[in-house]
Amino acid sequence: MKAMILAAGKGERLRPLTLHTPKPLVRAGGVPLIEFHVRALAAAGFRELVINHAWLGQQIEDYLGDGSRFGLSIVYSAEGEPLETGGGIFRALPLLGDEPFVVVNGDIWTDYDFAALRRPLTGLGHLVLVDNPGHHQAGDFQLQAGQVSDAAADRPSLTYSGIAVLHPQLFDGCQPGAFKLAPLLRQAMAAQQISGEHFTGRWIDVGTHERLAEVERLVVEA
Repeated sequence: MKAMILAAGKGERLRPLTLHTPKPLVRAGGVPLIEFHVRALAAAGFRELVINHAWLGQQIEDYLGDGSRFGLSIVYSAEGEPLETGGGIFRALPLLGDEPFVVVNGDIWTDYDFAALRRPLTGLGHLVLVDNPGHHQAGDFQLQAGQVSDAAADRPSLTYSGIAVLHPQLFDGCQPGAFKLAPLLRQAMAAQQISGEHFTGRWIDVGTHERLAEVERLVVEA
């Protein structure tokens, strides 16, 4: 199974850190955020990794190289202009092949064990969901009996963690360009083609200086 790290965002809320450094290379505990993912994926047995990038993306390639020092092989999908989550994955599909693959947002920090995703996929996708953080209390989706559905006001919701297994067929009919992933997921949910799990370990969406400081604290304490 291959994996993909989404690393094309500008990280505008982390300025001035991201004016000259791509967000995935912003450091916590002296380690670039993306390196935590690369090492965790390698430890989980992944050997082929795709990384997309746009803003200052050459710095990511220069830092990670071909991945050999981490025990895996890295190839890159350079976008120039960001294509959003759906468009970025769609552009990288020729590098990912015809089988289900893991996708991880480059701007999260977590102790999730990616080895748990190395199992057969039923349907078009499998999402890892987490408790709603303070900055996103409305949540994204519902999880019932292992199936994910769109959020409803009268039921408890969970937040999409930015970790998933996706089947290339989820993107059937898509066209090149910028588009979001969520509408594709919701369409597949309506057909009961998206499974899920609730992860209760450590997870932070590193979108602000305050949340980056929280990751720094956790890394130092570890």
